[in-house]
Amino acid sequence: MNLIEALKSKRKQILSTWVDRTLDSYASSGFFKQSKDKFANPVGVNIREGLTALFDLLLSKAPREEYLPALDQVIRIRAVQEFTPAQAVAPILELKWVVRQILSADRNTRDLLSELDSFDCDIDRAALAAFDMYTACREQLYENRIRELKSGSYILTDSGCPSALLRRRPQDETPIH
Repeated sequence: MNLIEALKSKRKQILSTWVDRTLDSYASSGFFKQSKDKFANPVGVNIREGLTALFDLLLSKAPREEYLPALDQVIRIRAVQEFTPAQAVAPILELKWVVRQILSADRNTRDLLSELDSFDCDIDRAALAAFDMYTACREQLYENRIRELKSGSYILTDSGCPSALLRRRPQDETPIH
């Protein structure tokens, strides 16, 4: 059995562990892991779909351009949340650890660990692409914020309901009746 065959045979276990570890980085990880409804749980579903597609593309030795949409599906979500750049990209690199754990647990695949260099390199390239995506997404967020500040639309997005604010007294913030 070669490395790719071993990874394909362990695909379900690798993806399950990888997705679970990624979703564990969220405060509501239990909900994200359980709910499979795309509308009720867009974060969990998109993370699961994106990581699954990325794993399959890495196994097929696809060129970098082909796995960008799968990376985008994961990283765009993480870029708008309160993750540092390292935390946002960490799930991509986590795949290396997951693969090693699963292959080393099976005596039939343990000897394949020495052949992971090329696969690790592909994962590193995906992580670098993910970092570029994260940076571009954050830049876009900041540019949008600057546009909001310049246009004055931040008043609508950052404050409460205008009619409720009009009913409050400035000195004690209690409603006027």
